[in-house]
Amino acid sequence: MSEIRKIAVLGAGNGGCAASAILTLKGYEVRMHSRSEERLAPLRGGITLRGEYRGVVKPDLITTDLNAAVSGADLVMIVVPSVAHEGYARALAPILEPNQVVYLNPGHTGGALHFARVLHEAGGPSLPLCESVTLTYICRMEGEATVGVYRETTNLRSAALPARLTRELMELLHPLFPNLVPATNVLETGFMNINAVIHPPGMLMNAGWIEFTQGDFLFYKESITPAVASVIEEVDTERLAICARLGLRVPAFIDYFYEAGLTTEAARDSRSVYRAMRDSGPNQTIKSPPSLDHRYVQEDVGYGLMPMSEFGRLVGIQSPVMDSLIILASVALDTDYRKEGLTLSRMGLEGVSPKTLLSSI
Repeated sequence: MSEIRKIAVLGAGNGGCAASAILTLKGYEVRMHSRSEERLAPLRGGITLRGEYRGVVKPDLITTDLNAAVSGADLVMIVVPSVAHEGYARALAPILEPNQVVYLNPGHTGGALHFARVLHEAGGPSLPLCESVTLTYICRMEGEATVGVYRETTNLRSAALPARLTRELMELLHPLFPNLVPATNVLETGFMNINAVIHPPGMLMNAGWIEFTQGDFLFYKESITPAVASVIEEVDTERLAICARLGLRVPAFIDYFYEAGLTTEAARDSRSVYRAMRDSGPNQTIKSPPSLDHRYVQEDVGYGLMPMSEFGRLVGIQSPVMDSLIILASVALDTDYRKEGLTLSRMGLEGVSPKTLLSSI
């Protein structure tokens, strides 16, 4: 694997715009891709950065042509919701080259496993694949072509698939993202998906407020009340129990929330998720989604809680609170997440035993 100079960024949302603009500022050749010309049109005049990075930046290429974006790139970085991973894997299968690196930024839970299975089944090449826990930047679109970058996500755990390539890939990516730190494997990164811990309780327990106001309130600051925080804490207890049975050493939600730079030391020491939300500076101004039909549910239930619950089932750990949230989301959105979400089968792990699981990744 050679030095990364040419980067294809697939996705033009919060993370894709932030990464495309910042990496262009750092001197990399960036090709930005979206399947929607309507989404790309406002960006063709440049991406305006606000916050920790400032300026108007034009990536080298902005295109709906996937082949043009990916051909000759050293790094193919996929910055899209998990629900789009399968489509991109199938589309990339005939395009990717064995010497390229694919980085899921982020992989959420089971993302790399799912992507690798689909890519293989579609006849794609065997190549280095890695994922991070969450986006490399804490950011939000503040306009059609303006992205606010509030800070880099600190101590961002990342891992390769297969795990033996993690150190090599982290060294390769470090000049681009010095905030990355190596994780043991993609199970560890998957179970560090704190979005799946916080977003489903916050969304489903505030469903009436979201629908009545169309999200006109501050999601983290105002909707994570003590009762909602208690449910978040119980989801986290179940997550940690599954991890313990899998032999994974991962921090509690509140510790990782602090480690990622999202709350204060005093809040962490209080062990109160409610206080951690109140003291979360980077999240203070982020508003609620306008409806339940949003990635905070579609992604964080179907591709967050679902695979966690599936791994729990595999190793014999019950997760009644996770499962209840999955059922509520399924009813509220008329989607059977037990079928439509990320199952062991869709991750290429059907029939694997707990004893052989770690050796298979």
